[in-house]
Amino acid sequence: MKKRTFLNAMLATTMLAGFGTATIAETAWDGPTTGPTAAEGKSIVVVAGDLKNGGILGVTTGVEEAAGKIGWDVRVLDGAGSIQGRTAAIGQAMALKPDGVIINGFDAVEQQAALEGVVGANIPMVAWHSGPKIGCDAPGGIFANVSTDAMTVSEVAAEWAMEDGGDSVGAVIFTDSTYQIAIDKADRIKETIEAAGGKVLEYVDTPIADTSSRMGPLTTSLLQKHGDSWTHALAINDLYFDFMGPALAAAGIPGDGSPKAGSAGDGSEAAFQRIRGGQYQTITVAEPLNLQGWQLVDELNRAIQGEACSGYVTSPALVTQDGLAKLGDSNQFDPDSPYREAYSSIWGK
Repeated sequence: MKKRTFLNAMLATTMLAGFGTATIAETAWDGPTTGPTAAEGKSIVVVAGDLKNGGILGVTTGVEEAAGKIGWDVRVLDGAGSIQGRTAAIGQAMALKPDGVIINGFDAVEQQAALEGVVGANIPMVAWHSGPKIGCDAPGGIFANVSTDAMTVSEVAAEWAMEDGGDSVGAVIFTDSTYQIAIDKADRIKETIEAAGGKVLEYVDTPIADTSSRMGPLTTSLLQKHGDSWTHALAINDLYFDFMGPALAAAGIPGDGSPKAGSAGDGSEAAFQRIRGGQYQTITVAEPLNLQGWQLVDELNRAIQGEACSGYVTSPALVTQDGLAKLGDSNQFDPDSPYREAYSSIWGK
């Protein structure tokens, strides 16, 4: 199996040993170093898909921090995990007449009609996880879609399962067909496991927004159906595992027992806590959520001023219990690189 090492030496002790290790050290900034200085006096709106989602919340926090530095007013609207809620939030955003909009954590295709209104009003728009195309000129009039490489994230999660379980891997994959990117990620997990000789027992399509009510009964049903052959649970988001533990505990499975849970994104605080405590999640492939919030503000500043998108793509990290034990009490993957200083310098702040 091919080995992977991310982030140079930055957070390599959070990596599974087989994927490469190194000493924790501050790394050089690998993002943009030039761009427009801050546009003054701007007001922006973040339309969040669902603030109960740890990834979306982490990015929102980063946006608020960066907006404070660049000197912009920011308003956050919560789509509350439903299509109707997100449509209403976009409508509220339009009523506020902002200088820019950030689409945070939902598929642009789902809200195509509503987002056409944003484009038609000539309001610059950037996004986090709005679809499968990463970077500049994403579909739907989005100036930049900020993300790690979702296919790489999926491959790393699948390769961890194969490294952990070998040929005996029996995986259940959880996804949400509401989002094209979620389908693509789950498909890549499945392909990677099967190509390496593992077995995918089941491919479960269940909405992220309904995990609180669905995951308990679903976990019990899957245990009854697959028994000990279910060795690994893999999901496209940590949120699935927020509600799996009680059902596993009720079945007499210890926190570090099988099925072992691994997430292909996003690295939520709750996931870090579970991994640290050995309680029903073994790894996550984390994104630098706070950094991505800063990147969204920078990309929006470029869009507002008619400058080119930076094209920067951040790197993920495979986070394990051993790695977290060496990193203190932090429950977020925040790269030890001077990204705040870099963006502040670009903005003249």
